[in-house]
Amino acid sequence: MFKVSIETIPHNNQRYETCGDWQFDHIHNRLIIKVSDLGDWKMEACLAFHEMIEAIRCESDGITEHQVDVWDSNFKGDGEPGDDPKAPYHKEHVEATRCERVMARQLGVDWEKYEKKLNSLVYKGVLNVDETANRIKPQTNP
Repeated sequence: MFKVSIETIPHNNQRYETCGDWQFDHIHNRLIIKVSDLGDWKMEACLAFHEMIEAIRCESDGITEHQVDVWDSNFKGDGEPGDDPKAPYHKEHVEATRCERVMARQLGVDWEKYEKKLNSLVYKGVLNVDETANRIKPQTNP
């Protein structure tokens, strides 16, 4: 059975400079999505929806979360890392953004205010993404 877990967290608790993050726990057949606290559940829902679409599309297309994490954490351009046509998940990100815009419209979220809120977040965490960092470990039962 496939499960999706969505959690809103403080922005500084993200694994790296991102407002939305996804990881697959293949052992438990679970997609884990963490979105930064935006102070508005509808905005957070739009962000989580984007992450879910992007993650499922990447999984389906054979793009690993590691490829996405490395690209995102090393990105030096303007805008979102996935908007860059060289991003390994560009197609999946663009499709997720299209779906996110539809969700925002359906929920009555003003896209300009939403983007302004996302761009106002300042990350003060430590970037640490490599092949072994931050992998989801199997849970053991006590």
